[in-house]
Amino acid sequence: MKIGVFLVLFGQDGLEAALDRAVRFGLDTVEIGTGCYPGNKHCDPARLLASQKEQDGFLHAVKSRGLAISALSCHGNMLHPDPAVADQAHTVFEQTIKLASLLGVPCVNNFSGVPGGAPDDKTPNWITCPWPPDFSAALKWQWEEKLIPYWRRMASFLSDHGVVAGLEMHPGMSVYNPETMLRLRDACGKAIGANFDPSHLFWQGIDPIVAVRALGDAIFHVHAKDTMIYRTNCERNGVLDTKPYSDEVNRSWIFRAVGYGHGREFWNDFVSTLRMAGYNGTLSIEHEDSLMSSQEGLSKAVEFLKGVVIRENVQGAWWV
Repeated sequence: MKIGVFLVLFGQDGLEAALDRAVRFGLDTVEIGTGCYPGNKHCDPARLLASQKEQDGFLHAVKSRGLAISALSCHGNMLHPDPAVADQAHTVFEQTIKLASLLGVPCVNNFSGVPGGAPDDKTPNWITCPWPPDFSAALKWQWEEKLIPYWRRMASFLSDHGVVAGLEMHPGMSVYNPETMLRLRDACGKAIGANFDPSHLFWQGIDPIVAVRALGDAIFHVHAKDTMIYRTNCERNGVLDTKPYSDEVNRSWIFRAVGYGHGREFWNDFVSTLRMAGYNGTLSIEHEDSLMSSQEGLSKAVEFLKGVVIRENVQGAWWV
């Protein structure tokens, strides 16, 4: 298993300077943003698709430093009820898939997207309960008229290009837990799977270890990010929390660097369970810890994960 970083962390740097930082931290891989919410500071897919020379230079910059690309990422909302927003996200997604195919990158990370609750809605609608009945009807419409048709088309596009889509199970999106992940995969095919980020599962009350076992070979990529749950705030207000992430003391939970929300016992079990599920790829560190600088957060995460990762296959066990 490898340790990498979501390179958007070094968005203030150009590509080569950001890659140099990854090397100095002793990392194996980089996950690179191509647009939408991560931005495209380090990789503009339209520009690279237009030039073989640009593609060659991009790959050389990565490989010459002993690094590999774990995934290209373009987290957006292709199902947004505003056609301009949806079309822009879809265009970036398609361009990223084409680029990943040409560069030999097997996985493109994204969100599932979330539509409005009805044809005339202007804003997205994340539905979290079945009643009043309007909600159940809207949820049915979202999945049957928007989500499944879109992802069936994209599953075919992905397969044509030899690439898979790792969807981050993210609250606010239609796919936010293992049940919704598997529902979409069952409906649309095996080109659709998970970019597994345990931080979003912790605060929903989902055990990431159980989730790994449920998803199995549907896990295409993994983010290494932790969450701290503040029980006193949760017991008063619950886990649905719209306060700014900067209001740490009053929030029910905040994102943390690995090891600062859950200890080594969890992370040892998490990595081991990923291996049992057949995943031997990258743990891509996504730094969103508001209590640490990017330098400190990444340094601590790398040090912690180096004591956790399993790098070699176990062979020749005495019971075989």
